[in-house]
Amino acid sequence: QVQLVESEGGLVQAGGSLRLYCIVSGRPLTNFVMAWFRHPPGKEREFVAGISRSGGNTDYADFVKGRFTISRDNGKNAASLQMNYLMPEDTAVYYCAATGSSRGSTDYNEYEYWGQGTQVTVSS
Repeated sequence: QVQLVESEGGLVQAGGSLRLYCIVSGRPLTNFVMAWFRHPPGKEREFVAGISRSGGNTDYADFVKGRFTISRDNGKNAASLQMNYLMPEDTAVYYCAATGSSRGSTDYNEYEYWGQGTQVTVSS
């Protein structure tokens, strides 16, 4: 079966950086459009970033543009999210997600596989 396993998040001060990893097993990573979502406290799950199967196209939520970078390494079956210039409002549980659809989406309902979620806390 397909499984997504995320690295641990952590506690970081405002202005700092953190990188999350997502390892995919069960099927080649090239089968999937990959994305990251997050669930802030008191808010609904929201789209953060997405990347196409080949890595040639990326999409970002407005609130992370210029700060976060999504990447993938199909040879290592891994996707990552580099988070720079972190702010307290970035505090959330972060989820890696995958869909076999040919086109990605900002809607979490379109993703059939999910990582376990990891807590990222940004202190002021």
